[in-house]
Order: sequence, then structure tokens, then C-alpha cells
Amino acid sequence: MGSSGALDKPVSSVAPRMGKAFEALGMRTAGDVLRYYPRRYADPSNLTDISGLVVGETVSIVAEVRSAVIKHARKDGAPRVEAEITDGTRTLRATFFTKRQGMAQHMVQSMHRGRRGLFTGKVSVFMDQAQLTNPKHDWFDGDDDVEQRAREEAGWPTPLYPASAQLDSTKIRAVARLVVEPLREDELSDPVPASVREARRLGPLRQALYDIHVPRTDDDWRRARHRLRYEEAFVLQAELARRRARAAAEPATARPRVVGGLLDAFDARLPFTLTAGQREVGDELARELALPVPMQRLLQGEVGSGKTVVALRAMLQVVDAGGQAALLAPTEVLASQHARSLRALLGDLAEGGMLGGAEAGTRVALLTGSLSTTARRDALLDAASGAAGIVVGTHALLSKNVQFAELGLVVVDEQHKFGVEQRDTLRAKAAASPHLLVMTATPIPRTVAMTVFGDLETSVLTEVPAGRSGVSTHVVPADNRPWVARTWKRVREEVDKGGRAYVVCARIEGDDDDGADLVATEPVTLGDSGAAPRRPLRAVVEVADELRGLPDLDGVAVGILHGRMSPEDKERALADFASGAVPVLVSTTVVEVGVDVPEATVMVVLDADRFGVSQLHQLRGRIGRGAAPGVCLLVSSAPPGTPAADRVSTVAGTSDGFELASFDLEQRGEGDVLGASQWGAATSLRLLRVARDGDLIDDARADARALVEQDPELAAWPALQAAIDARLTDSRDEFLDRT
Repeated sequence: MGSSGALDKPVSSVAPRMGKAFEALGMRTAGDVLRYYPRRYADPSNLTDISGLVVGETVSIVAEVRSAVIKHARKDGAPRVEAEITDGTRTLRATFFTKRQGMAQHMVQSMHRGRRGLFTGKVSVFMDQAQLTNPKHDWFDGDDDVEQRAREEAGWPTPLYPASAQLDSTKIRAVARLVVEPLREDELSDPVPASVREARRLGPLRQALYDIHVPRTDDDWRRARHRLRYEEAFVLQAELARRRARAAAEPATARPRVVGGLLDAFDARLPFTLTAGQREVGDELARELALPVPMQRLLQGEVGSGKTVVALRAMLQVVDAGGQAALLAPTEVLASQHARSLRALLGDLAEGGMLGGAEAGTRVALLTGSLSTTARRDALLDAASGAAGIVVGTHALLSKNVQFAELGLVVVDEQHKFGVEQRDTLRAKAAASPHLLVMTATPIPRTVAMTVFGDLETSVLTEVPAGRSGVSTHVVPADNRPWVARTWKRVREEVDKGGRAYVVCARIEGDDDDGADLVATEPVTLGDSGAAPRRPLRAVVEVADELRGLPDLDGVAVGILHGRMSPEDKERALADFASGAVPVLVSTTVVEVGVDVPEATVMVVLDADRFGVSQLHQLRGRIGRGAAPGVCLLVSSAPPGTPAADRVSTVAGTSDGFELASFDLEQRGEGDVLGASQWGAATSLRLLRVARDGDLIDDARADARALVEQDPELAAWPALQAAIDARLTDSRDEFLDRT
């Protein structure tokens, strides 16, 4: 960031003896300290609500002293000070252990009733009472300093930083000030060009860095945060725009639609009518595939919107034009499911060169790591010879011994990390850069798509194909025995009508912790009245045994499916479920994506409150895919009013995946939206919040694209290049994955 050596100095040169503690928080240089922004600001005039504190967290709170007394240990008489601090309504104990009586007396004298300060420490519970042990404390009144400046600064907003047990917010604040105060504007390289700063009315970088660490008013830090937020969005969007430009500059083989080919034959045999959205997106893909520029497109859509058919039609256009398509899936279960689905959709068109196959047909090859030697050899031969126009597989597709006759299109299924390294691996298997289609079954809010998939054009499917009856969703309280009993009766009714039932559990076995942290348990706050401990999560093996013994399911075969089963056993379990031989399938979330059994009409999710919103929506999407309506029963033990209960009730209340994705984003926050494995360890979003900053991201995107149009490699903007290198790229520079 800095052009001067001052900001490249190790942090230990500014903070002797604290270097390792700073490094543990990701700050190795003085420049890193400048970019370690406060999480929030304490107002000395406002007390912190003690009831909102979380046991186990390190906190910084503004409170007043109510009392302070000296007590002595029974064992050795060692003195300690027990202070009671308050927010005006509730109290919190602060205990200070000292070695000498004189030190304790001095501390008590300084803690006079009504004195206000910032207390920093870890919240714990002792003798059923919450407390801070040996908290750091700063007084806001300036009584301990005769200088006028101390009194003046006591009224300034106090930056509070993400801290650690070894390094509290007060020390970070002091070191940040030591770094920023002597800094000059000419010592900084500003990644935002002057013309953009002027157009967006953004102030100088040095002023923004000073005001975010040493604000005199709330307006100071708010203005600084906006400026630095914009810079973060601009640097990110500039790199995404540069990637788009680089991809567009690479030669690709045009794959125009061929009249009378496989695609026409497939369309003529389709037993259903494409939705308007499928036709529109299909035309979009067809136009881009026909150009000698690599298509770079994200296809996202509502659960059950028919993305697979759209992707297949694009693959057939490429096959007609002499190319091959590779479909990368994240798991063997999903790869196998895709291969089955594509073969079923194509019928004899997928049996090219085989007895009974269509004359103009091709083949769909499946390549995964667990194939037998013979099956693997056949699949490799079909891919290398071109006999297989479509090759479906997992990461096994990227291995060196996999060759293609003419790779023209790569389709990447959701949840799959498809990095630059893998893309280069596939390029080496093709004469020209292949076209790229990324599919995601999880609807992505527009702001996330702009931030995470900004180097791709986006197509969206919202319409569900005709003939699907939809799904009704209901919450079943886990402690309501009649409702739970009715759940299994409903499963039996659906089975008797020819339906299938999924029962989803978070774990595989009762004594196994796998999946126990699908959704983090909500932390207990000091305002809680003491919630009962959560019941153990239901597990696949034990639930399957229970269901086999239920009178309501007497005579109904119950199967299981989970990730520890062999590929053959998984295939058998899915085949038995699809055929109706085993109409009830107890499973983990391995069925979340891609599994397509049109007869499945009911889904029971146990411990639904422990799953995420998007996960519940994906699971629900496995039913109601045929003509019969589906019913989804979410069994939850979450108390009303808790975030977990809100998640479950929101899923039950709407089937709009984009609405649910936005709710999920707001509830969970971004987390590491970009993902350290995609962008490098120092690249989590710092100030930018995609749920809130959509307009700002829009502006930054427009400015960045305009800049890249003038200068595709940003050669004239070394400060911007340096910022991209520092924040967004490293040796693992990978294609962005969804959150």
C-alpha cells in the first residue's frame, strides 16, 4: 500500500515486545495496522447494554462504577478488588487480582462511584454471576492526566478493534495512532485514481485513515469508512473487470448452432414445453457459443427451474459443432446423478455408435475416482476419441491422463471450486480456450453475484416448468408428540399413494459428531434466563431403526444414504428409492443438490433449526418435482423468537429462493464472502458489506469497468495494480466460489 518504507517496517518496530501478538491478528507491518479497521466505536456518553454481552467473548464496554471494595483470599490473604459496574439498569462484576495491599487501595480510590470508563476483558461466570476478570480499563474523564488534551479526547468516539487475549483494543488503538499521526499523503499510494475520487467526492486517503483510527466526531469515522469501503469495492471490481477483459481477449472456437443436428433432434423429442425463461437463456447461451470469444457465464436459478435442460442444450450445440462438453460436479453422487439424468433426457441420442442408438447420437461418459479399471479405461477412451460428446465427472476429469478430442465447453456445477490452475489444466486439453458455464442451484442475491462472480455475465431462471405442483412447508414442533406422530402418518399416506419420502438428519450415527455444527448454536447472552441444553442431534442410523419399528410404517422398506457408504451402495440406495422398492430414504444432506426423483412427494427434516436457510431450501427442492404436490415438514426444537426459529419459519413462509438468500445474508452476515482459499489469506471483506452496500458496489463496478475499457491491463495505474496484488491475488488465485 505504501510507497515509503515506513509502512513496510515490521510492527515490532512500532510496538516492541508486542510483535507476535499483532502478527497473530494478521498485522505484520505498520501498513497492516493502518488497514486493521475498528469494528465499532464506543460513545463515552452512552453506556453499553450489559444484557447483550455473550459469555466467553472478549468485550469492550462503556460502564459506570457503582462500587469497589477490597477483599482477601482465605488461603493466603492476597488482596483483590471487586468492583460493580453498571449500564444504569444491570450490573456486572469486575474482579482485579493484585499482589499488594497498596495497589488494591489505589485502585479502589480511583474507582469512585459514578466514574465512567471503557472496560475490556473476557466475559465469564463465577458463582452464578457474570464477571470480567482483570479487565483493562480506560477512564473517560481525564482525571488522571492534567493535560487539557486528555480531557478533550475523553469525549471523542473510542475505536474498538477485533482483539485477542494477548492484545486488547486499547493497545491496538494506541499503535494505530502512532502509525497514522506522522503519516504524510505522499507516503501513500492511493489505488483509486484522482478522476474517480473527484467524481465520487472522496477525500484524500491519509485523511480517511486518520479519521477511521482517530475520529473526533461520529461524522469523521462515518465519512472515512465510506471512503475506504468504496476503495475496497473498487479494487475488487477492477480485478474482476480485468479478468473479464483477459478472458474476452483469448481466442475460442465458435460453436454455432447446426440445423438438423443433435440439438434439433433433442428439442423435437422433448416431452414438455420449455419455459419462456429457459428459451430466453438458451438463446443467450447459443449466441455466445457462436462467437470466437470464450463465453463466461453464470447460470443461476430457482430450485427446480430447469437449469440442467438449459445446460444440456448448450452442450448439444457444442457437440453439433464438432466439440465436446465436460461437466464438473463436486461429488461422485452428484456426478453419477448428472450422468443418469442426461442419459435419461437424451434417450437413444446418448447411445451413439451402439446397438439401438440414434444414428446421429453421441455418448455420455462418466469419469470418477472410484470407477473400476475397465469402466475407467472405457470412459477415457470415449473422451479421447471424441465418441463421448459429453463427459461428466469430478476432479478426476482434471488428471493428466484424461484427454479430449476437442473440448469446447466446460460446465461447472455449483459448490465446485474451479480455479485458475484447473482452468489452465483444461485449456491444455483444448486447442483453444473452452467456453465456460458455471451453474449454481442456490439463488444468489444480486449484490453477492456482483461481488463474487463479477467476472461472469449472469443469467437467471425464475420460472418453474409447467406440470410441477409445488411444495407446501410446515413447521413441526419437536416437543409436540401428536404433531410428530402425525408426521409419520403423513409419510405413510404419501407412500401408499405411490410417493417417496426423504427423512433428513444432520448426523450419520448417534455417537458421532459429524454435522453437529451445520449451524452454530446460538450463544447464551447475559440477558437469557438460562435455556435448557440442546437435545442431541438425530442421526441417520438410529432414525432408520426407529422408523422400521413404527406401527405407522409397518411393511414399508426404509433405506439409508450417507457419505461414508461406498459408491456402489449409494447408487443402489438411490436406485431402490427411485424405483419404489425402498420408498423411505433416511439420509444426510448428501441429497441436497441434484438428486432427481419425480415421485418424491414428502420430506421430513429433523433438527431443521440446525440447518441454514439455503440448505433447507435446497433440500425442499428435492420434492414436488413431478405431477404430485409435495409436502415438507421441518421438525424444530428452536424456542420461538430465536434466530434459529426465525430461519425455519422464514423457509416455511416463502418458496422464493432469492428472498430467502437475501434473508440468509442479512442474518449470517457475509462471513468470508470471497473465501481465503479463493483470494488469499488477507482478503476477507473488511468494511464492505454486500447486503448493505449494493449501490456503492454498483458505482465501483461501473468506474472499474470504464477504467479497464481504457487500459485492460491497468498498466497506467501501478497503485491499483499493487493493491490488487496485495489484497486479492496470490499463488492460489482461484476462481471465485459462492458463499
